[in-house]
Amino acid sequence: MKTNITAQVDALWQGQGVDFAACLDVFPVLEQAKTTPQDPVYHGEGDVWTHTQMVVSELLALADFQAASESEQRVLFLAALLHDVAKYRTTVINEQGRISQPGHSKKGALDARIVLWELGLPFAEREAVCSLIAVHQVPFFAFEDNRHGHTPQWLCHSLSWQTNIRLLCALAEADMHGRVCADKSQALDNIALLRELAREEGCEQTPKAFANEHTRLRYFQGHEVYPDFALQMPQGSRVTLMCGLPASGKNTWVAQHAAGVPVLSYDDTRQRLGLKYGANEGLVAHTVLEEAKAHLRAKQDFVWNATHLSAQMRQKNLAACFAYDAHVRMVYVEADKATLLKRNHVRDSSLSNAKLLQMLKHWEMPTKLEAHQLTVLGDAGQLMD
Repeated sequence: MKTNITAQVDALWQGQGVDFAACLDVFPVLEQAKTTPQDPVYHGEGDVWTHTQMVVSELLALADFQAASESEQRVLFLAALLHDVAKYRTTVINEQGRISQPGHSKKGALDARIVLWELGLPFAEREAVCSLIAVHQVPFFAFEDNRHGHTPQWLCHSLSWQTNIRLLCALAEADMHGRVCADKSQALDNIALLRELAREEGCEQTPKAFANEHTRLRYFQGHEVYPDFALQMPQGSRVTLMCGLPASGKNTWVAQHAAGVPVLSYDDTRQRLGLKYGANEGLVAHTVLEEAKAHLRAKQDFVWNATHLSAQMRQKNLAACFAYDAHVRMVYVEADKATLLKRNHVRDSSLSNAKLLQMLKHWEMPTKLEAHQLTVLGDAGQLMD
């Protein structure tokens, strides 16, 4: 059954061609694209909005789009419409006049997540859109040397745990056709090769299979292991790493599902130290980290209850867990905007709603590349992934 927002999105393109004026009404942030320049070497068509319209039009003409399910078409349409949404705030013009937008894919995924969350797009479709945007340029260079030294196979496997490669290649193909530049052939060849490699590896539409979750984690951490060779999980703590915005329902989940297990909480630590939110956060983080290490050394199970919003914040704490051979399950909890702000307003906290909303700029969804397990829940406890 369609929600109001899914019906609204479908109406943008299911009539007589795409209604780009209506697209701007639904996503006013795209007005910025009209005045955002691009490097003419790669974008002879001009500004970002011109490019975006060309990409959307090319996408709808693709056989892969026309053969996709209704939900997949909606995801692809939104990904094409929003794929360069962050270019306006990442544009750099150097002394020679060359234009670049470093980091626009990752930041675009974040911007899309916020606007689609505020509009109420269902979680699964929203994150499918954001995962495509985050890696939409990767197929262009999938078979070229990369600075991390990963093989095309490793990259293909990694992508399969982040997004649907079939949809990613369709988006990348539309992105390349929807521009004016001298040579598109190399990028288009790489897209086709990635699609074929994903088929050969059995991960074009589903994640690459691994012998077990520990093998998968070690493989994506860069260790020389084989996907079909089962590694034995070391004996260490079993850590539940909570993730999610403040007031999303993390404490409720912990109370219901982790009774009797030690809980490390930044909020509790602030209260114990007599600090308000934002005051000496370094001391708070250090105190919690030392407590975590004590549990890890003792091989004791515990819950690490924090927002863990950004990949950078998660990485630091996950590294501490993995250094002691811990098994880590991430539990992400989410609530809609109205519920979140209502709860935060009435709870006993020094975090204002304004400060909470400022945290959205760090909102990166956890992925199954980061830990042994990931559970994604709505605030009522329902599975969302």
